[in-house]
Amino acid sequence: MRCRLTTGATRVERAVAKPRPALHNRRMSEPTVVSALSIAGTDSGGGAGIQADLKTFAAHRVHGLSAVAALTAQHTRGVSAVHVPPLPFLRAQIDACFADFDIGAVKLGMLANAAVIHLVADALEQYRPPFVVLDPVMVATSGAKLLEDDALDALRHRLLPLATLVTPNAPEAQLLLGRTIENGDDAEHATAALLAAGAQAVLLKGGHLDEGPRVIDRYDDGVSRSEFSHVRLALQAHGTGCTLAAAIAAQLCQGLALPVACEAAIDYVARALQGGYRPGRSEVVVLDHFGAARHA
Repeated sequence: MRCRLTTGATRVERAVAKPRPALHNRRMSEPTVVSALSIAGTDSGGGAGIQADLKTFAAHRVHGLSAVAALTAQHTRGVSAVHVPPLPFLRAQIDACFADFDIGAVKLGMLANAAVIHLVADALEQYRPPFVVLDPVMVATSGAKLLEDDALDALRHRLLPLATLVTPNAPEAQLLLGRTIENGDDAEHATAALLAAGAQAVLLKGGHLDEGPRVIDRYDDGVSRSEFSHVRLALQAHGTGCTLAAAIAAQLCQGLALPVACEAAIDYVARALQGGYRPGRSEVVVLDHFGAARHA
């Protein structure tokens, strides 16, 4: 992967996280490890959603927590059903996590409707976690719609202002902004527009843009801009967006600066894709979360 800084600092120095002893070697009198919380939907096929998030957290040696905001019946070929649990139960899960764990970052994924989004926003405003990574999940890899119509406005006005980082792909950014994104110039304007809408930083994923044999992901925090370039693989993958956002959250828990965490997470997803495999009867590839960590 190649990284090019277009404004701001002249180069990015990789932060080194302080090593933590293995969980089983910690004594009860020692401080707890930092945890990452995923508030998202499940994937019964195991390739995306909370399942992918927890595998990613574990691969980064971060304790993973979850609050299930939706349950999906899906596999590598599509989504057949979605169930949203009662709102008080979702809030109870979130409250339970913050009551007992030192949460270093929250990763937000599938939040199916406006009521869920408002509940999650209320909880974030109460607990104020250090970092919030928002993956604005709207459509599954298979094309199934995962966000109800009334949720888009709530996502824009309640969650974007609470997000440390938002990680849309081009189609998601188009829906958030109501504008067409077809090339690199459009993408750069879109990152600025998302910052103006309230996000603290944006990582706009370039996989849906035709910019040649390499994918360009664009980072913008209003002070510095970075472009992360990596090889475009000719395969259909499942769970890359979930995994990327979860990996960024895990890196933030370990002390990396935000642009460095983005770079490290993009590297991790690229390795996980290279080791990907096909567990189902379709051509869809799921990521090798643990193999990618071993080969870092």
